Amino acid sequence: MTRTSPALLLTLALVAAPAFADGDVSKVNGSITAQAGRAHGDLSTVNGSITIDDNATTGSAEVVNGSIEVGNGARTGGLETVNGAIKGGSKVQVDGEVETVNGSIFLDRGGKVREGISTVNGGIGLVGTEVGGSIETVNGDITVGVDSHVRGGLKVEKPKGNFNIERKRPPRIVIGPNAVVDGPMVFEREVVLYVHRTAKTGPITGATAKSFDSPSAPAD
Repeated sequence: MTRTSPALLLTLALVAAPAFADGDVSKVNGSITAQAGRAHGDLSTVNGSITIDDNATTGSAEVVNGSIEVGNGARTGGLETVNGAIKGGSKVQVDGEVETVNGSIFLDRGGKVREGISTVNGGIGLVGTEVGGSIETVNGDITVGVDSHVRGGLKVEKPKGNFNIERKRPPRIVIGPNAVVDGPMVFEREVVLYVHRTAKTGPITGATAKSFDSPSAPAD
């Protein structure tokens, strides 16, 4: 019987294990950075931003007063802020929801969100992004940009409650070239809706779509 030396066993174990692994990080005041190429747990802070570097892996990321920025090729759990923006680079994978109250959301080409995307008072912009759930807002503009695919529906809710900010113009909703929204599009308030002639949507309630042919929608 051939025996494997302890030194070889240790070497094999180190090769099989992740190169880096960090636990959860939670702060009250201060920013958090998940370093490139490392595996991290859940990240949360009250007053500070969260930066997730390229190709990092994390659990959920939650902020009260601050932004979340996710680098190219990173994989995360759900992303949530109250007062701050969420920005994702290319080929980002989010295994949960992406949510803000007062802040914008932008996800670049090749992104995937397993569940839905929602804001109250912030805009939503997608380029070549796949969303497994629905998109919802109250006061924000929405652009489902070129080649994006929303597998749920899209909804703009009627303003209510203390988190809503009065705005002077109706939300602007754009469904861009080759974009797809599988589910119903429901508008409980006045919006300006543009749908590219190559886009595909579910049934539309509460608004009349304006068709366009150019790469971007006309100015209002």
